[in-house]
Amino acid sequence: MDNTDGEILGILARSARVSFSELGGAVGLSANAVAARVRKLEGDGVILGYTTVVAADVERQVSSLEVFIDVRLDGSTDFGTFASKLSEFREVADTVHMTGPFDALVHAYVQDTTALDVFLGRLKRECGAGQTQTRVALRSHARLARR
Repeated sequence: MDNTDGEILGILARSARVSFSELGGAVGLSANAVAARVRKLEGDGVILGYTTVVAADVERQVSSLEVFIDVRLDGSTDFGTFASKLSEFREVADTVHMTGPFDALVHAYVQDTTALDVFLGRLKRECGAGQTQTRVALRSHARLARR
């Protein structure tokens, strides 16, 4: 492995979808020459594969129930404290302070109804939720538009 191979690896690490033509231009080689180097790096086990990394939010949305939870806080918890505690929950996509009969609206993704039950219990025990009302999304317009 030489400096050119190192440059190639650096570029591929930042963008594995770069074309051989672009890669060759960046390191001063033809597309065919750089393709041969990449194949050799793959054959030598330096490049183990290529992958797609999905943002956590997208992965969560694809494999989960989307829920909207109205929360009335108990008398000892303010919204700031509630929101701060919720920031540690990976299920939570967003939390907003609301007017009306409930203090907050929590937008979350849970794996299934069992996980929802556990999540609701944690809201009450750990975050100061006095009362909750949950709605489960049947479908999202944004998701339908992507298909």
